[in-house]
Amino acid sequence: MRTKDLLAAIATGLWRWDNASGQVALDAEAARLLGLPAEPVELSEAAVRSRFHPVDFAEVNGIVQLAVSEETLAEARLRIVDEHGRVLRIVRSRSRPRLVDGDFELVGTLQEVPEPQPGTSAAHTPITGDWRRSREAFLLDAGRALAEARSTAEVLRVAAGLSMPGFMPDGLAVFGIEGDRISVIGHHGHHPDDEKPFLDMTLDTDYPAAEVIRSGRALYLPSPEEYSRRYPATWPLAAPFGRTSWAFLPLVNAGRTIGAWMAAFAQPVAFTPDERAVLTTVARMLAQALARAGMQEEQQELALGLQRSMMPTVQPDIPGMTVAARYVPTGGGLEVGGDWYDMIPLPSGRLALVIGDVQGHDVRAAGLMGQLRIALRAYASEGHHPDAVLARASRFLAGINATGFHGHAEDDQRFATCLYIEVDPATGLLDIARAGHPDPAIRLADGTMLVRPTAGGLPLGIVPDSDYPTTRMVLEPGETMVVCTDGLIETGGHDLETGWARLRDIIESHQPDADHGDLEQLADALIQAVHGPSSHHTTGPLVDRREDDIAVLLLRREGAGCGVGAGGPTDRRPVRRTVLAVAQAEPQRIAEARRQVREVLHDWADADQVDSAVLMVSEMITNVLTHTDGDALLVAEISGAPGARRIRVDVSDGSDELPHRRSPGELASSGRGLVLLELLAGAWGVDPRGDGKSTWFELYEDAAEAAGPVSPESEPASEAEPAA
Repeated sequence: MRTKDLLAAIATGLWRWDNASGQVALDAEAARLLGLPAEPVELSEAAVRSRFHPVDFAEVNGIVQLAVSEETLAEARLRIVDEHGRVLRIVRSRSRPRLVDGDFELVGTLQEVPEPQPGTSAAHTPITGDWRRSREAFLLDAGRALAEARSTAEVLRVAAGLSMPGFMPDGLAVFGIEGDRISVIGHHGHHPDDEKPFLDMTLDTDYPAAEVIRSGRALYLPSPEEYSRRYPATWPLAAPFGRTSWAFLPLVNAGRTIGAWMAAFAQPVAFTPDERAVLTTVARMLAQALARAGMQEEQQELALGLQRSMMPTVQPDIPGMTVAARYVPTGGGLEVGGDWYDMIPLPSGRLALVIGDVQGHDVRAAGLMGQLRIALRAYASEGHHPDAVLARASRFLAGINATGFHGHAEDDQRFATCLYIEVDPATGLLDIARAGHPDPAIRLADGTMLVRPTAGGLPLGIVPDSDYPTTRMVLEPGETMVVCTDGLIETGGHDLETGWARLRDIIESHQPDADHGDLEQLADALIQAVHGPSSHHTTGPLVDRREDDIAVLLLRREGAGCGVGAGGPTDRRPVRRTVLAVAQAEPQRIAEARRQVREVLHDWADADQVDSAVLMVSEMITNVLTHTDGDALLVAEISGAPGARRIRVDVSDGSDELPHRRSPGELASSGRGLVLLELLAGAWGVDPRGDGKSTWFELYEDAAEAAGPVSPESEPASEAEPAA
């Protein structure tokens, strides 16, 4: 027996609900259960909704949304009502929702049940068949939906989906006012160009919407004859739509008529007092929603215009480099905030990249951001070094905090984080000063992403005289630098570590191409990975998140970085390299050094070798800080083909004293540094230099190469006691 015949034999209907198209397909039994002729049919979502009791549909809608997000079965009991709101029967719906390109599709069954079971929604709500009870539930549902709509388009979409109890409009239109003419704000149930004949109407036209706007009173036309009798001049415009009843209601907000709403019906409607009361209430809620959405759109446009005026366009023609930038405001309030980015040409011929975040998401944050951006431009244009630029900017913001801001109380003080990078396009040299801002990330030529730790100071504006040490690094050919505000990293409840981990897959999977458009694609992908889909109203596990402003700057140095691979000079592959300086006064950066080495070796075949490398690096840097007066410079470099790669790690310092071998006793707390190198390294040594020495080791991914010899000239001569 076929599935369809089996379902029919047990009086079970089958339906398919496509949320993307708004269409519902019913088989003959499902149509019968909904009070329709027993034949297969495809209806609009609104038409099907009108067959359900509004209270039940509001409840089952939440069940479906939960099932979509949790990928579980949605089961509910629903009351089926007729055109007068009387309950015909109770059905049980079982459906399996699934996501399709961000929208959901329901495939399920309908089966009549004799009575509500204890504990179900139908059992909690008395089934009285009272039309007024259905009306009240509908109005609560409609009011909640319209209140959540954030734009004019969303208001119209919600209005089009309202299923009024006992009767349902077949077509909707909202008319506005532009000077002395009528405008069509939006419509539903019509073809895209159907509004054209109504666009050239003045307010004195003999047309129902125009009369409603002039008089502020509703008009109800229950039949085509009534329409043609009262409005013979414009009836030919309405006749082709094939409707049988019309309601035109004024849209009134704050005592002023702002437009008109038309509800047209394919079936005759008598417009009883109850039906008119429902239409009048919906029109009132619709007017408030449209006014609220229009005000929000105006504010958003004003805010975005302000933000655009403050956001520079990045310079596209930097020799040997490509830049991309994005700014995305938060979803709340005026959609303005304190995040910004900038690109500043410098007197030296170099350029400065700046990214920052003023505390707050309000007009004051945006105003302070504008002032701070201008101040930074001024200091940079004077030719100051990055540390001096940030020090002056901090003093500038602290001064504003001390004196108040445009009438604000002095206790409403704001600080700002900032990352200032001076770039030499010819060499890729970067001088970086950081004020409490997240560190930059580098996508190496082989695709690996590393978060590069940089020296930094307090956020701007906290202490007038702050120091901002600089960090120097080189952006190699083929590498991309990513700098951003914390909104990109921490949105969704992440901290810095987990936030960067989320972005790592996006950055490392990015494939550069020769057209440079790839950087724009990477910028879009980073935003999409954090925000989810572009709609605030999309359901499911990827709901749009706009918790904080986001600013992103990407800088790519063109060309491919390469090194000598395992196959010899002709096998040239990108070299993976990281450099980190650890100062005497910053022993806490030893942990950063360990993390850098582990990130460089993130895809190394042997996890034990990774642990060994981290341990040796920790010992080598600790020795420098403990037994010399200078800083330690770590350079880690990987070359060769995967599976047969080599990592060489150099830790250099300014001391000429070479380490010597020791034989530490069982209880000794030091003296094991070189012993560890001998046991764990594939090769190691100490190279004297003119201004100090370099202690190095190598590890080989290929186990056959793990016992590399130590060169005689690098044989250690003495040992300074390493830390335990």
